[in-house]
Amino acid sequence: MSLRDYVSIMRQCKGRVFQVALGGAGDPDTHEDFRNILFATRMCGIVPNFTTSGIAFTREKAELCKKYCGAVAVSMHDADYTYNAIQMLLDAGVKTNIHYVLGKNSIQDAIDRLKSDRFPQGINAVVFLLYKPIGLGRAENVLQNNDPKLAEFFDLIDNKKFSYKIGFDSCTAPAIINRTRNVDLDSIDFCEGGRYSMYIDANMNAMPCSFGNQDEKYYVNLRENTIEQAWNSDVFEKFRDSLRHSCPNCHDRSGCAGGCPICRDIVLCSRMEKDLK
Repeated sequence: MSLRDYVSIMRQCKGRVFQVALGGAGDPDTHEDFRNILFATRMCGIVPNFTTSGIAFTREKAELCKKYCGAVAVSMHDADYTYNAIQMLLDAGVKTNIHYVLGKNSIQDAIDRLKSDRFPQGINAVVFLLYKPIGLGRAENVLQNNDPKLAEFFDLIDNKKFSYKIGFDSCTAPAIINRTRNVDLDSIDFCEGGRYSMYIDANMNAMPCSFGNQDEKYYVNLRENTIEQAWNSDVFEKFRDSLRHSCPNCHDRSGCAGGCPICRDIVLCSRMEKDLK
């Protein structure tokens, strides 16, 4: 996305939005206008946050994050650049999270790390994100509800104490409801897409959720519409309708709203109501 387009978005959001999460194809901190993007965001009274792999991260960028960002997440790749980026952010005094993608290929490693406290010391939180079969994602790596490792993973989440916070993306709400007993359900929320967030791609297409970026039926073009018009569009309203009406007979629907409207395969729930969506 060009800086001009980005500034146009921020000006429309001024006074209505409190934070943005920068992302997309590649690391936001490698954008040629990274510094100006952070500055423009703050000038509109909005707090920028982002996720990086850490591959091209530097101490200079860490200082920019300290000056402008609310928090920065580093994707967990178990590589030197991962740990180097985390340390640079911590040294700069930045609130630092780890984003950990949870799929069949990673859940055992996640269990081992939680058991032995092998996440870096000093971080604010580990946020687990469900693996999705979107874009380059492969269906065979999606966690299945009958996977016995899920029970072990959520038992640790439910019962073990950690020196950092544990978080999840909202896609995980059905699993938390079904598999934990000690988590305060008032601390979780279901899909925020079209409710209090939207995704805007580099081509200025707005959509309720970033995982709709493979299907143009979720697009509202911001070169032809304002952000407010996109928010009030039929596209967004249909997405919200799915959350309003899915799994109507389930006594826990207020906690998960039936789970993801786009990728039903990631909804970690075996209740009959899920299939009656």
